[in-house]
Amino acid sequence: MARSSQLLKRIRHNILFESIGEKDFNSFKDKLTERSYVADTVIFEDGTEGDELYLIATGRVKITKKTKYGEETTLALLHEGDFFGELELIDGRPRSAGARAIDDSVIFTLSKDDLDRLVRAYKPFSLILLKNLSIRLRTSDSTFVRELERNAERAIADINRLTQLIDAAKTVNSTLDLDKLLTLILETALRGVEADRGTVYLIDDVKGELWSKVLKGSDLVEIRLPLGKGIAGHVAASGETVNIPDAYEDPRFNPEFDQKSGYRTKTILCMPLKNKDGKNVGVFQLLNKSEGSFTYNDQGFIDALSVHAAIAIENARLAQEMIKSERLSSIGQMASAIIHDIKNPMGTIRVYAQVMKKKSGNEEATKLADEMIRQVDRLVGMLQEILDFSKGVSATNFEEVPLGDVMEGILMFLEKDLVKNNITLIKDLKYSGPLVMDADKMTRVFYNIASNARDAMPEGGSLTVTTELVDGSVHFSFKDTGAGMPPEVKARIFEPFVTHGKKHGTGLGMAIVKKVIDDHQGKIEIDSEMGRGTTMRFIIPVKRS
Repeated sequence: MARSSQLLKRIRHNILFESIGEKDFNSFKDKLTERSYVADTVIFEDGTEGDELYLIATGRVKITKKTKYGEETTLALLHEGDFFGELELIDGRPRSAGARAIDDSVIFTLSKDDLDRLVRAYKPFSLILLKNLSIRLRTSDSTFVRELERNAERAIADINRLTQLIDAAKTVNSTLDLDKLLTLILETALRGVEADRGTVYLIDDVKGELWSKVLKGSDLVEIRLPLGKGIAGHVAASGETVNIPDAYEDPRFNPEFDQKSGYRTKTILCMPLKNKDGKNVGVFQLLNKSEGSFTYNDQGFIDALSVHAAIAIENARLAQEMIKSERLSSIGQMASAIIHDIKNPMGTIRVYAQVMKKKSGNEEATKLADEMIRQVDRLVGMLQEILDFSKGVSATNFEEVPLGDVMEGILMFLEKDLVKNNITLIKDLKYSGPLVMDADKMTRVFYNIASNARDAMPEGGSLTVTTELVDGSVHFSFKDTGAGMPPEVKARIFEPFVTHGKKHGTGLGMAIVKKVIDDHQGKIEIDSEMGRGTTMRFIIPVKRS
C-alpha cells in the first residue's frame, strides 16, 4: 500500500492533472487502477478496441505502428508523467497504434466513463487534454514529414546507387583487355564507395596465390601473395568481408607498406569478388573512405559490382584464349605447310651431307658435314616442336641418360653460336650422373634459354650454366649478364606469344620451355633485374615418380 501511495504521488504530477487541485484529485484517485508490466510486454495491439486511458508512473512505453510490409515504426517514446490511449476514448474508434513496455513499468488506468466525468467536471482538464493532443498531433506531423524526407533521401540515394551500378556495368564490359579491365574495375569501385585507393586481386587456383597489376611509375607491375596471407589473402581464402574502421587498431593490419611508402591507411574495406555462381574469384581491397568508415551501403555496392566484374573478367579471359587458340592454329597450319614443303629438300640436303662425310677424307669437310646435319635436324625439330605445341601434342621419350655427356654435347653446340656474338660460356657442371629425361626436348629447352640470353646481350657478355644434385633432383641454372626484363614481362614470360626486345621469333620459345619442364615433373623460376641480367632456374627429379 505504501508503494501505491508513492506511485499515486507520481501520478498526481502527471501533465493531465497539473491544473486540478489536491481536493479534486483526491476525489477521483480511487478510480485509478494500478497495473504492472514487465519489459517488452505488449500493453495493447493496433486495431483493438480501447476503453481506458493510461498514465505512466514508472518505466517507459513505446508507441508503434506496423506497415503493410511488416516493418515496425516507432511513433513515440513515452516516459514517467506521460499518458496514452486517449484518442480511442475521444473518437470511439479502434486503436490506431500499439503500445509496448520498454522497461519494467507501473501504469495506472482510468476508464472511459471516469474520463468523461473529468472532462465535464473540470474545464481546465479539458483544455490541458486538448493542448496535449494538439502538441502530439504537431509532433506526429513533424515526425511524419521527417520520415518522408528520410525515405525520399534513401530513395534518391538508392536511385543514384542503381544508376552508378548500371554505369559501372557498362564501364567494366567496355573492354576485353584484362589489364585495362582490372584498372577500370578498380576505378569504378573507388568511385562507388568514395575510397582513396585500392587493389583488385584475382585468384590463381593453380598456384594458390592472389595476383594483381599495380602502377609502379608509369609501368604496370604484377604483384603476388599467397592465399591466406594478409587481410586480402584471408578474404580470398574465407570469402568473408572485412570492414576495418581503424586500421592501426586492428591486429590483422600490417603497417609495413605504410612505413615504406609514407601512405597512412585509416579505413579498409576488403571484400570477395564473386561470380554469378557465388564462387570467389578475387578480392577487392579498398582504402581510406573520404569521410568516416565504409558502410553497409558500400558493401552492398561492391557486392553487386563483383558479379558484373567477374563476368567481364571471364569474358576477357575467354577472348584471350580464343585469340591464342586462333594464333596457335594459324602457326600450326603454317608450320605444317612449311614442314610439308621443306621435308624433301631438307632430307636431300641431309643425305648429301652424310655422303660428303663418308666420301671426304678431309677433317674440316667432315666437321662441316656434321654441322649441316645438325642444322637440318635442328630446323626440322623446331618446326615439328611448334607444330606439336600448337596442337597440344606432348609425346615424350623418357630414358635414363648420363647428364654429363648430354650437357657437354649441348654446350659445345651452344658455345659456337655464343662465341660469334662475343659471349663467353662459363660451365659449372657439378653433376654428371644419370637423369631420366627426353634428351631431344631438353636440348630444345637449353637452346631456347641460351638464345634468349644471347639476344639479351647484343654487346656481348657471359652465360654461366650450372648443374648440381640437391635432394634427389638436378638443379639447372642459366645466368646471363644481359639487359634483364621488366616485371610485367617476367610475370608473363611463359605465356604464348610474349616476347621482349626481339624483332624476330614466334613468342612460343619460353612457353615450350615451360611445357617441357612440366612434362618432366619439374619446376621453373626466373630472377631478373633491369640492367643486371637474368637467371633461369629449373629443377628436375633424377627419377620420375
